[in-house]
Amino acid sequence: MQTTPSSLRRTALLCGLALMAAAAPAFAQDVYPSKPITIVVGYPPGGSTDLTGRNVALELSAKLGVPVVIENIGGAGGAIGAQKVVSAAPDGYTLFVGASNELAIVGLVNKKIKYSPKDFTAIGLIASQPLVLVASTGAGVKNFAEFTQKVSKNPGKFSYGSSGVGTSLHLAGEMVKEQGKLFMTHIPYRGVAPLTNDLMGNNLEYGVFVLSSGLPHIKSGKVIALGTTEAKRSATTPDIPALAETPQFKNVDIGVWFALMGPANLPKPVFDKVKKALNDSLQSPEFRKKMEASGSTVASPTVNLDQFLTAEVAKYKKIVEFAKIEE
Repeated sequence: MQTTPSSLRRTALLCGLALMAAAAPAFAQDVYPSKPITIVVGYPPGGSTDLTGRNVALELSAKLGVPVVIENIGGAGGAIGAQKVVSAAPDGYTLFVGASNELAIVGLVNKKIKYSPKDFTAIGLIASQPLVLVASTGAGVKNFAEFTQKVSKNPGKFSYGSSGVGTSLHLAGEMVKEQGKLFMTHIPYRGVAPLTNDLMGNNLEYGVFVLSSGLPHIKSGKVIALGTTEAKRSATTPDIPALAETPQFKNVDIGVWFALMGPANLPKPVFDKVKKALNDSLQSPEFRKKMEASGSTVASPTVNLDQFLTAEVAKYKKIVEFAKIEE
């Protein structure tokens, strides 16, 4: 067959297009990010996880040079939002800001949950926040020592409330019971609002809050702070003792933490860019100020999130087995 100039031009054009198509994935990876990034939060707007996600989104947007938007997908204790990210394409455009509940606890108490931390790419720990054990004003106790004395002398007489079965708040209450060999009945509520109402109405003796949720009621005198649940006192509330300061409760160390995750198999160049942007954010004075104002302690960029998650799951598993928690 005779070769003509036009056929040569067509052949050259087709070869050029083929080379461009082959190079496209590498080129797209090189210029990541080139479009808006979505951060999924597994709760409605307004909570501590949502606030953390929005603060992170602002920082990542400034550092990566593209819009970073929040998508709130509530339900199943954060698990519905988590599952969306697990199922997303691993291209760096769908990320997840999750808390301890949906990343380490829910799979231990709800056998219908099919994902685990291994189904994510762990990018970095963001921050943590203690929980706080409180008493109603009608409980007749003013501090943790009075609480332990009263509850130990009256096994089964008193109750404590949390925002739901299998939440960090529930597990914190069970950890206190285990460490102190105390017997109290757990009352699960459908969220913090009804728990707060019953505590302030003296219809419930004790409860567990996330510190940021409980602090306004503590400051107003409507509930009494007995102690925070991390190993050391919170810098936000240095006047509230840590429960671990009492020798019998020295191993009480539980809180709510927040982490940035991506789908499994996130490409290394994408991971590296997001990880660097997050690490820079964690050291930003403005970001730290916002997080600390909400009661959170910003994490160190050097934390190995994979190792941290493994240790947290093991800790929660022990509490779940002790309390025989199952949904």
